Amino acid sequence: MTYTLISVSSVTYAMKAKNLLNQMGYYCEIERRDKNTRTGCGYMLRVKDDPVLICSALERRGIKTKERITVERGR
Repeated sequence: MTYTLISVSSVTYAMKAKNLLNQMGYYCEIERRDKNTRTGCGYMLRVKDDPVLICSALERRGIKTKERITVERGR
């Protein structure tokens, strides 16, 4: 399974983004960020769909995205 973690500027924006994406029909969950990273608010969005499309949709609605990390997990 492959998914993408998208960093946002605050937990408030993470919750707004999750609600927006779920309303648009995209799977999205909020995940606690690894403590060893230095950027972002501590929370990320976990998405399964195209991260470029999702980031564009969020930014058009005023939710700025930061770092994107693609995660591949074995089957």
